[in-house]
Order: sequence, then C-alpha cells, then structure tokens
Amino acid sequence: MQLQDRPIVPLKKMIFITISYDLFRQPLNNRSINLAEHCRRTTFQNMEKLRALTSEAKRLEAIINTATDGIITIDDRGIIESINPAAAALFAVEPKTVIGEKINILMPAPYRQEHDRYMHDYHHTGEAKIIGIGREVEGLRSDGTVFPFRLAVSEMRIEDKRMYTGIVHDLSDIKAAEQRIMELNRALEEKVAQRTEDLANAVDQLLSTNQLLKQEIEERQTIENQLRENEVELQEALTKEKELGALKSRFVSMASHEFRTPLSAILSSVELVEMYKNVEQHPKRLKHINRIKAAVGNLNDILNDFLSLSKLEEGRLDANLEEVALAPFLLQLEDELSVLLKDGQTLDMPIAPEDWKIHTDPRFLRNVLINLLSNASKYSPENSPVHLITTQAEDAYVFEVKDHGMGIPIEDQKHLFTRFFRAHNVENIKGTGLGLHIVQRYLDLLNGSIEFTSELGEGSIFRIRLPK
Repeated sequence: MQLQDRPIVPLKKMIFITISYDLFRQPLNNRSINLAEHCRRTTFQNMEKLRALTSEAKRLEAIINTATDGIITIDDRGIIESINPAAAALFAVEPKTVIGEKINILMPAPYRQEHDRYMHDYHHTGEAKIIGIGREVEGLRSDGTVFPFRLAVSEMRIEDKRMYTGIVHDLSDIKAAEQRIMELNRALEEKVAQRTEDLANAVDQLLSTNQLLKQEIEERQTIENQLRENEVELQEALTKEKELGALKSRFVSMASHEFRTPLSAILSSVELVEMYKNVEQHPKRLKHINRIKAAVGNLNDILNDFLSLSKLEEGRLDANLEEVALAPFLLQLEDELSVLLKDGQTLDMPIAPEDWKIHTDPRFLRNVLINLLSNASKYSPENSPVHLITTQAEDAYVFEVKDHGMGIPIEDQKHLFTRFFRAHNVENIKGTGLGLHIVQRYLDLLNGSIEFTSELGEGSIFRIRLPK
C-alpha cells in the first residue's frame, strides 16, 4: 500500500500509523526492543511540531485581529474567506454575515459593477491595475454610507490556490481634514478679496480703517497658525497673505501721512480766503486759491497712485492692446503736462512722424509717460527743460525722459522700483514712493522694459522700450 493511497484519518491516528509503518520496516528481532522508545520519541517530536505550528498560528491570528488596518482575504472568485475585526468595524458588518459572500457587497457603484470584470481581465491578461500597486477607493458600510480608504492588494498562492489579501486603511479623517483646509483657504481668499475692495472704496476713512486692518492682520496670523498645524502645504499662500496684510498696513500709514499735509494746506487757505474780502486783497485771495488747487492736484495724484497699486496688486488690470498713432497721442500728452510743470519749466518733446504707430494699451502708456515726466518736473528746478524723445528701433519704440534735476544717489538706485521707496535726497519733496513701482508693473503688462542712468546733481535719464 502506497503512502498516498492511505485513507484520510485524524492527526493522532496518522502519527500512530506513521510510527507503525516505520517500525514494520525494521527487522523482526528489533521491533520489540525499539517499539517503546521509538513511539515515545516520534510522538514527542510530532507533538512539539504541532505545538509550534499552533503557537505560530495563534500569533499570526493575534497580529491580524489586533491590526489597526483592515485585512480581508478573498479567493480567485472574489469570495470573502476572512475579515479581521478592524475591517469588520470599518465596514460596520459582522464577520459571519460577509464570509462566504462576494467582496463587491462592500463596494458602492461603480466599483461593485466593475469588480467581476476586473478579476476576469486580470486572470486572463495578468495586467494589474490595483494588485501590487494600491490606490484610493470607496467602501460601502452596512448602513449605506460611503467612506474613502486606501486599498493595497497582494496576490498569494497556497497549495496551488490563488488568493488575494487586501489591506484597508481608512482615509475619512484625512479627507475631512483636507476638506476643512480647502474651506479655510476658500474663506481666506474670499475675505482677502472683500477687504481689498473695501479698502479701495474707503480711502476717505483711512485713519479709522487702520485699526480694522490691524485686527484683520491679527485674525490672519491666527488663521495662519491654525493652518500651519493642519497642513504644511499652505505655508506659501499664508506667507503671501501676511505680506499683503503688511502692505495694507503700510498703505494706510503712508496715505494718512500724505493726505494730512495737503488737507491742512486746503483748510488753512480756505480760512485765509474768507478773511480777504476786499477788492484790493484779490491777489492774496488768488494766491491761496492756487494753493488750494495745487493741494487738490496733489491729493488726486496720491489717490491715483494708491488706486493703481491696488488694482495691480490684485491682478484686476489687463492690457487692452490697440493700434495707437504716436503723433496725436504725444500732442495730447503735451497738453496734459503743461499744467504740471513748474514756473519757467519747458517740455522739449519733438512730435513723432505721422506714420509711427504702436500696438499697445494707450491708458497704460499714458500713465507711464505722465509718471516719468511729472517726476522729471518735480525733481528739477524751475526754469529748466524736461525732455521726451521718441525713437524707433528695429522691433520697438524707445521713449527717453530726461531731466536736469537733483539726480539719484548711487546707493539708492538698486531700490528705485521698490514700492514705497524714496531716495534719501528727496525727503522734503512730496511723494508716495509708488510711482516707479507702478511704472514697472504697467510695463510688465505691456511686455516692455525700463532702464535708467543718473548722476547726482546732474539729472536722470529713463528709457522705456515697448514692442511695436
């Protein structure tokens, strides 16, 4: 009788049969002598092996049952063979109710319908889409709720039987945290947009707004700390928001200071005008009226700078390109500049040929040239010329603004286009420190460039280059 032909018997009987079979192979005169010792030794060895296997099985079962992630095994037909407590709790099922059922009862649509087709394709092609790879999917609890989890599937073979083990890691808390972060970020963006709009519409209340902005910065710092604890990836966005808050605070401080001087001049001039009622006092009255006009013009310049900066910082300005004839454009510019020049100053501006045309945004180009020319007048003495020379290059037009003013100190030149920066030799001349920064931003929108040369006490030359 061959060993493989023996009938299936319990383990203890198998041990005995094995012992007996081995003994009967020995010579007859040795059987009685060795039987007792052989039985004892063989039985002891087999029992030790059985205890080791039992201990190993218990250890493996304890590991699976105490795992924090869910573990599910299925056969090659998708039938559930085992499910550990973590997985049963995750899917809100009793193990006995799902063992023997197809795994797709734990799947919502469309995974439920696709599972059998995927198993069939994998068995025939061997092309894995989940097995050995892992991905995020959704599970279906017994109460009908759907939850996200990460699934890692591995294939194994036991005695030529193909089986699959799935490791299930719940992502509900992570997804909830991500959603919360997205909501906070969206709320933060909405608040930034709203505050920026409020600031543009409330220049006349800047002093009182300063306190509100301070509170807003504190709120943003609190939000920043909360978001940093939850999600490191928001650090860059929050840093930009902090910079915006600091810019707003400096904006208000600068505006408060710049508004106070012209407003005081207007108030005092109005009071003096009221005192000059006689006809012979008309020259004095006219002097203070002109002073009021100059102060109002200064206020208008400050407001234009602040509003332009606000729109540029918010990205609310887009270039509307059109064909512009340079000759009439420069003539109109000359008329506007005539009221900005100091006493005795002249504008040297040769008019461009009639056929010179440029494809650009005329509003942006006007603001750029007005800013540079008004700076040239402001920082030059009376009775001095201001030059605007337009030349044509192969693929661009070059506008050169030249003055004979005080010039820019060498140590200040590298900061010249920084917002709110003013050279240390112009502190007694009114200004916001925004003009050249705004010019640079406009030129960026027009794909243009700017460069300058300056010598202290001799004047400055600014050259802008715009594509035709």
